[in-house]
Amino acid sequence: MDDDGGLMDWQGGAIFRPVRTGNAFEETVERILEALKLGVFAHGDRLPAERELAARLHVSRETLREAIRSLQLAGCVESRRGRYGGTFVTYRLPPPDPDLGQLRRAVQDMGAELEDALTFRMVLETGASEQAARRALSPEQRAYLTERLDELEHSGPEEYRQLDSRFHLAIAELTGSHSLAAGVAESRMRLNDLLNAIPVLGRNIDHASEQHHAMVRAILDGDVEGARRATEEHLEATAALLRGFLG
Repeated sequence: MDDDGGLMDWQGGAIFRPVRTGNAFEETVERILEALKLGVFAHGDRLPAERELAARLHVSRETLREAIRSLQLAGCVESRRGRYGGTFVTYRLPPPDPDLGQLRRAVQDMGAELEDALTFRMVLETGASEQAARRALSPEQRAYLTERLDELEHSGPEEYRQLDSRFHLAIAELTGSHSLAAGVAESRMRLNDLLNAIPVLGRNIDHASEQHHAMVRAILDGDVEGARRATEEHLEATAALLRGFLG
């Protein structure tokens, strides 16, 4: 979302921020992969037009084309010609790894960084929910949030984690702060592989659904304290599950 109340430039505003010129190609690949891994663009979605994407990333169209070609070779996207052509996502999130022992070792390697990442996420996302609740949201913004919640509610196990990421990023985008939205995306990427490895448990999904609805109700009602409290409860539950499976 932008500061005047509209949607942030277009989908992916939280991630498609300017890259540093010294590593333009590598960072362009990184930004697009982040958008795919976080579910900002899911399998079958079309990426923004080349002109828009290059402008948003502050890279040349040739650099963008090179990045897209590399992602094509990696099987992450494909280009289609014609009136309804463009660059489409073929990337699919890998299924949860049943070898939790390997992931536990990864957690041990992270050491204190895991708790740092969880704290960083808690501060950013509770703050984002509070700020979103403070804003006078337009009908377009309100619809955007409820649509993200609805698609998450109707998702299957194989796409749940990606759509969960998309929902949380939507709240950050509602704040109107590109920096905050980018920070939420960064914090999610730090934990992404671990979160994706957690089994999708029915009871946990039901509990998370209740919390997601509470977050949305509070934000749409302008209930700042309620939005913070619901978000904090939800993130604490996720952290507890993460520690339980991988600690």
